Amino acid sequence: MDRESPPHARRLRFYKTLCLAYQSLGVVYGDLSISPIYVYKSTFSGSLRSYKEDHEILGVLSLVFWTLTLIPLCKYIMFVLAADDNGEGGTFALYSLLCRHLKAGLLSTSHGANHRLSSCNTGTPTKETRTSLAIKELIEKHQSSRVVLLLVVLLGTSMVIGDGILTPTMSVLSAVNGIRTKATNLPENYIVLIACIILVGLFALQHFGTHRVGCLFAPIMISWLLCISGVGIYNIIHWNPRVIYALSPHYTFNFFKQAGKDGWYSLGGVVLCITGAEAMFADLGHFSQSSLRIAFMLVVYPCLVLAYMGEAAYLSQNRIDLQSSFFNAIPERIFWPVFGITTLATIAGSQAIISATFSLISQCRALRCFPRVKIIHTSGQIHGQIYIPEVNWGLMAVCLAVVIGVRDTEVIGNAYGLAVITVMFVTTCLMFLIISTVWNQNVLLAAMFVVIFGSVELLYFSACLTKINKGGWLPLAFSLVILSLMLAWQYGTSRKQAFELENKVSSERLHILGQSLGMVRVRGIALIYTSLAATVPPTFAHFVTNFPAFHQLLFFVTLDNLMVPKVPVSDRILVGRIGPPEFRAFSCIIRYGYKDERDSYNLETELIEKVGEFLRSNCRDDEEYTITVGDDGVGRERNSGSKSVRFREEEMQEFDEAREAGVAYMLGNTYIVASEASPIVKKFAINVVYEFLRRNCRSPAISLGIPYTSLIEVSMAYHV
Repeated sequence: MDRESPPHARRLRFYKTLCLAYQSLGVVYGDLSISPIYVYKSTFSGSLRSYKEDHEILGVLSLVFWTLTLIPLCKYIMFVLAADDNGEGGTFALYSLLCRHLKAGLLSTSHGANHRLSSCNTGTPTKETRTSLAIKELIEKHQSSRVVLLLVVLLGTSMVIGDGILTPTMSVLSAVNGIRTKATNLPENYIVLIACIILVGLFALQHFGTHRVGCLFAPIMISWLLCISGVGIYNIIHWNPRVIYALSPHYTFNFFKQAGKDGWYSLGGVVLCITGAEAMFADLGHFSQSSLRIAFMLVVYPCLVLAYMGEAAYLSQNRIDLQSSFFNAIPERIFWPVFGITTLATIAGSQAIISATFSLISQCRALRCFPRVKIIHTSGQIHGQIYIPEVNWGLMAVCLAVVIGVRDTEVIGNAYGLAVITVMFVTTCLMFLIISTVWNQNVLLAAMFVVIFGSVELLYFSACLTKINKGGWLPLAFSLVILSLMLAWQYGTSRKQAFELENKVSSERLHILGQSLGMVRVRGIALIYTSLAATVPPTFAHFVTNFPAFHQLLFFVTLDNLMVPKVPVSDRILVGRIGPPEFRAFSCIIRYGYKDERDSYNLETELIEKVGEFLRSNCRDDEEYTITVGDDGVGRERNSGSKSVRFREEEMQEFDEAREAGVAYMLGNTYIVASEASPIVKKFAINVVYEFLRRNCRSPAISLGIPYTSLIEVSMAYHV
């Protein structure tokens, strides 16, 4: 049996990988797979509209082929997927790796209580190079470099969220416009109405979760990929088998030589062939590296190449149809079945970026860069599969507004391309730091990565910038709004935390205050939430000053967000004392990674059990010691131990009585106000933007699952 189990386990892993690869076709690769609908149309809608020669058509095909090969295949599949953060992908995963290796983090809420976690293990350590040490020293010494790094990460994140708005609108509207190839007189309002109905249906499906949606969409995307590759093969054979020669890079150079500046402008349309490539990395937490690689290399990549080749073969013999080539290239007999599959595929294609948006916002929220929203984990097996209702319906509302307000796929395509290439270039810049400092490779290798991929992306980026006045401003506007909200929330949260740190109350001061006020201890346990570890928050001192009574046992609970995806259960809760033992106050630090599920309803039980274990452990350790209280807490002095044993027995008895009496929760309903001397920008950020977000996001009590019948809220204004 022992000899047979390893092969059996390998087979199970292989089947699981194949299953995930199958699901990834419906979740991850939908966006990338539906690009053929609009790539040629967008490319030939601008300066190349008048070009109808073979060298332009074959040159565009060559550009598409090499762009697909360089960016999704070489950059993402071979390199970027390997830069995962313990199985998690996306911009924040790269930032998390850098924060742990470079001490560059500005988002972690830890306060010195974080011992090394097993989840932080990055494998066999490699020898640091001279360059990696120099980069680390530069970033660790200069605060400005860490601020710039954070801004770059937030820019990439906001662009991905903006992409989540543009992808569904572009794909669905492009597919529905295909009706006009057969019904030329159909009013535009009908097209917009159909697109809106499809979008509402797409976002309504999201609450079923990535697993169910993936199982539903995977057969649709497989049918779509087989369909477009089959049509592509037919068009290659029927119209122009010589298009296979266009896979040579010679046709790319010849294209730029012949088209000149117009060829450069057309790159804003060509870049749409790689939309969805960033979603491969952002959705990594939903699947695995091997499953994504298998699905792309064996299915997605060859099918897309055949589809683009077939469409180019059709265009080379039917140059009058440059603006509607995809649907006109479909043979007449199978047009309507293919159109039906196309419509379903565009619905499925939008799933990739929606799932990626959920993942990124979850990471932002965990690191306090995004307002509190409800996160629902939809799978018990794949922990990264989540659903965020507020974000889902917000995306839907903005998508509908764009469809109704813009309507033109050319304008949306211009915006779409700029958003996509900006995110990719941000990833390339972060990968330079990953290769040189995390992987500790030669800086020349990291520089080669940037030169090879970054130069291509900058070329596309420069072409997209020329279309800012033709729709390219849309992603900039979306990302600016999202980035401003994220920065305002992060700034307000950090200022509130800084105020509490400056005004924290020492246990000695609270003890003296209690004696002067004649403090009364009532039965039960109080869970007092604070943003600072092992300290008494000013809200608690404010409470006892006005109501001189508190519970038998005090648990000062801190939710500590770490720059790791997941914290092992064994490392989740840290317990210690605050003040002398007779004060009966404990510090409870609950550590979460940015992808951890927060089970609020079991938290109370886990905390009480952990404190009980802490007391029992101390009771065993201190049987031969008496307790003497010093300025810094508890000192020990060897003695017969009888006094210590009696004290510990009394403490355990009091703990049991308090647990039976019940639990109360204390939360600070605090808000911050900018001082009168503050600059106008600070007043606007704190008093207007942050306050608006605070009032309209989920309350801390709801996020923590605290029952209102046991909740004590202490209101307090912080002037910063």
